[in-house]
Parts: sequence; C-alpha cells; structure tokens
Amino acid sequence: MQILNKTSYLKKFIDREKLYSLIDSKIPTTIEINDILNKALKLKGLELKEVATLLNVKDKSLIAKIMEAARYVKETIYGKRLVLFAPLYVANICSNNCLYCAFRKDNKKIVRTILTQDEIAKEVFSLLKEGHKRILMLSGEADETPVDYFLESIRTAYSVKYGKNYIRRINVEIAPMDVEDFRRLKAEKIGTYTCFQETYDEIAYKKYHPQGGKKSDYEWRLFVMDRAMAGTIDDVGIGALFGLADYRFEVLALIEHANHLEEVFGCGPHTISIPRIEPAEGAPLSTHIPHPVSDEDFKKLVAILRLAVPYTGIILSTRESEELRNELFNYGVSQISAGSRTNPGAYSREGHPDSGAQFSLGDHRSLDEVISTLIDKGYIPSFCTGCYRKGRVGNDFMDLAKPGLIKEFCMPNGVFTFYEYLMDFAKPETKEKGLKLVEQLINEVDKENLKIRMKEVIEKLKNGERDVYF
Repeated sequence: MQILNKTSYLKKFIDREKLYSLIDSKIPTTIEINDILNKALKLKGLELKEVATLLNVKDKSLIAKIMEAARYVKETIYGKRLVLFAPLYVANICSNNCLYCAFRKDNKKIVRTILTQDEIAKEVFSLLKEGHKRILMLSGEADETPVDYFLESIRTAYSVKYGKNYIRRINVEIAPMDVEDFRRLKAEKIGTYTCFQETYDEIAYKKYHPQGGKKSDYEWRLFVMDRAMAGTIDDVGIGALFGLADYRFEVLALIEHANHLEEVFGCGPHTISIPRIEPAEGAPLSTHIPHPVSDEDFKKLVAILRLAVPYTGIILSTRESEELRNELFNYGVSQISAGSRTNPGAYSREGHPDSGAQFSLGDHRSLDEVISTLIDKGYIPSFCTGCYRKGRVGNDFMDLAKPGLIKEFCMPNGVFTFYEYLMDFAKPETKEKGLKLVEQLINEVDKENLKIRMKEVIEKLKNGERDVYF
C-alpha cells in the first residue's frame, strides 16, 4: 500500500472526544471485570470499551486480579525472558522546543554535541565491552543531523568489533520522515523504528510543542508509522510520554493506534514504550508535570496494556527506579534498557564528558548488576536477535506471537545469548549463578528434541562459537 507524504486525506484515527467520554464512564462491577479478564486470558486482546472499563477500576482487590492476569498473559506468550538493550545518543542538538525535554532548542543550560563517526565507534566499543549486543540509536531532531548522517552512524555502529562480539541489531528512534527516507533506513538493516507521539491529545500536544520545529505538526507525527510501514519498515514501535495528559486517555489512544495499524497494514506495533516524564535540566514542564502518574496507576496501566495488546513487546527504560522496574517485570514488560546513559559520549567518557543528558535516570545499575537481579528472579536475560536474522518480522512475527508460539524461539535463543554473556562478560558471582540457571532452564524443557538441540548449541558456545540461534 503506497502512502504519500501528505497525510490530510488519511482518516485521523484518534477521536479525542470519544476517548475522554470512555474514561468518564461509571465505575465497573466485579462481574464486568471478571468477564473481561476471562476474555483476556484467551490471548486475543481486548476491545476499546473493555480497556476503558479496566482503566476505571479503583478497587485494590480487582486491580490485583488485573495484575495476575497480565502475569499469566506475559509468561504464556513470552515466557520468562527479558530482552536487554542500551540507548546510544549520537547528538543532543534539536530544532524543536518540547517543554519537557532538556534537548529543546531554547535550553541554554546544556552543552550541545554531535558525535563524529570515530566517537560513535568508541561509544559502541564501550557498549560491546560491557556485553551489549542490541542498541537503540537516537538523536535530537535537527538539520545538523540529517538522514545521511544517521545512516552513516548506523553503518559505523555495525562495523565495530570487540573480539568475537559486535552489535547484532540496531533499533532506531529519530524524527518522522517521508516514505523514501524510510526506504533508505530499511536498507541499513535496522530492527524496529520507534517514534513516540508523546501525547495523543491534540490540544495538549499543541500546548507542549510550541512552534520552532516540525514536531509542532501533530498530524505529521501521528501518521509517521503509516509512512514507515509504507516505506517497507517491518516492525514499528509506538509510545506515549505519560504525564502530559490523563494516562487513561493515552492508553486508549495507544490501543487505537495499534488497531489503526492492524486495519491498514494487517500488523500492529512490534513494541509499545511507556516512559513517564522525569526531571530534565532546563525543561520547565519536567518539574511541573501536568498529569502526574502514580506508581500504582503506572503498574495498572502496564498490566492493562499487556492484556489489551498481548502480542506486543512492552519497553521499560531506566527512567524508573530499580524497585519499580523489578516489580513491573512480572506484569507485562518484556524489553528493558540497562546501564543506560542519555547524553552523547557518555559510555566511552571521551571527548564530551559534559554533554547534556535528555532526562534524569532512576536506575543507575550496570548491565551486570541488572542481569544479576534477573537471575535471582529466575528470568532469562536475553540479547536475542534471531527473529530479525531469520526473517520472523512484521506479520510473520505476529503470527507466532499472537497464539503464544514465539516463546518456542525466544526461550532457547534467549538462553544462548545469556550463556554467551556469562562466558564472555559476567562477573564471577553472576557467572556462577547464571550457569546454574541455564542448566535448570534446559532441564525444564518438556520437548526432548528441543532439549537435545539446546544442549548441542551450548556445547558449541562452550567451545568458542558465537551467535548461534534457531
């Protein structure tokens, strides 16, 4: 399906009044909630009105039921694996003036930086030394960092080696583009293209994105995924910045966005990101949040998203605290950043030690510390990129994810990348308990043929082979 750069003819899929009317409905009964949760346990997702009903739950015992249903759905589809990645900021110069972001153009309090290709290579080398294999490449939105710069940066990142290790997949979060530029981006073998609408409330959007950059155009951003998918991008990631509008409205809008992509392209979002506003230097809105989201409401919305869009990956960043992240792993989150920095040059600490960060972090643990905690909780820390390399993307991925079949690939491939990390990078204590978990996970495999195949791969990895996957 060809979609032109102009979007005025496209049906706007966010009906602001309708969504607000849904969250103003009555408090639901226990019977209503039980019926919705029973439906959710069938892994088919939920209708918009059903999502709105769950969002209006205030009773703590019913919220506990929602959380447990989310735990079941997440483990049924994805098992116990959690995918790990690190963000790589290549520039913090920006032409937009978003009131919640330290990168905004009117902010004079931060040092601006555009990394050279040599500096990007050093950043990637530092990430590889820590054990990372997946990165999310980002920058501000500015003429000084055009598409050609970003494409070259992707090629640079893929070229870096540390022993037998290299970046296996680069996901990308950059400004909305036209269809042809998305085709160019796809040619660089990226994974998922991610872009947040920030807020789907058009009135709030215009208020918090004043003129000064292309981002002030609500519709240009709203239809970015249509252009990306028309430009042959298989996997896209959507998201909202919670705190700009009522969180219930944003959740419903995310569902509408997912439904729109399903309707037009037959494939919903590969991921949904759920950042909350955090303090950012020189960003006035970040310390005067219009619609604060409490930890309890945040946990509830994560669980509801898992029930409503069971096939999608839910991404949680290091904006949140260690304690909250550890809890949310149980209720829907399937991808997490670890050991993150949000300022250019921060990993190698060379060249730009004082460059401005986009926002403050809540979880400052190293990658090894995060993995150690995941081991203690029985999770599989995964760096897997097998689906991308095997072509299980877009509709093919969804065909496996929706019925819960994808974990038959996620679990073994996750274990293999976890084992690589243990052998090559883990601290002694992490390695010792991690190897015990790997042995336990393999022994728990029901299918004897799969267990044999996994043991064969582990032997290959033990003997020095790397990047083996099903």
